[in-house]
Amino acid sequence: MEKIEYFKKELEFIKNPKIRKSCEVMISLLPDYFFEIPASSTGKYHPEFTLGQAGLVRHVKAAVRIAHELLMDPVIGNKYTTDESDLMIMALILHDGLKSGLEHNRYTQVDHPTLIKNFIIKNKDKLELTDSQVIFVGKVIESHMGPWNKDYDGNEILPVPKTKYENFVHMCDYLASRKFLNIKFDNDNNIIE
Repeated sequence: MEKIEYFKKELEFIKNPKIRKSCEVMISLLPDYFFEIPASSTGKYHPEFTLGQAGLVRHVKAAVRIAHELLMDPVIGNKYTTDESDLMIMALILHDGLKSGLEHNRYTQVDHPTLIKNFIIKNKDKLELTDSQVIFVGKVIESHMGPWNKDYDGNEILPVPKTKYENFVHMCDYLASRKFLNIKFDNDNNIIE
């Protein structure tokens, strides 16, 4: 399956064609392992549906779907412009794109938000985003871990969310990682309605 096909439904949530195309470009640049590994290398921090083959893809789809549902609620969604919503969806699709590093490592890389932010910046010339849009996506990705922003020695290596956009992306990722969730997927890893 072509990489972009994994997120065909989620890409439809992005209204701005330039943002959608830019997201497609970035998806196509993600390492192959992203489409194969579970969301948690140990199985301790994510719900059952995100474990096993392509579990990380299912986690990302869950986070994006949570975002989409929240943004469709006028009380929540009206706080964001269409482009802001699109950029947050793009960020959620890409937020764990280098979860195991540039090259596949066995365990999650604690600095993976910074790795994917820098990867997007490195490839910005291939995208149809303005500099401010690239910065926006990078900031909401880099802070998506929320309070889990320290390395194994206790050093703070990632920013915590500060803006409403950073908080929204963190909230969607956080909710998608809750063990009580039981989202159903079909054989193609699409959420069953």
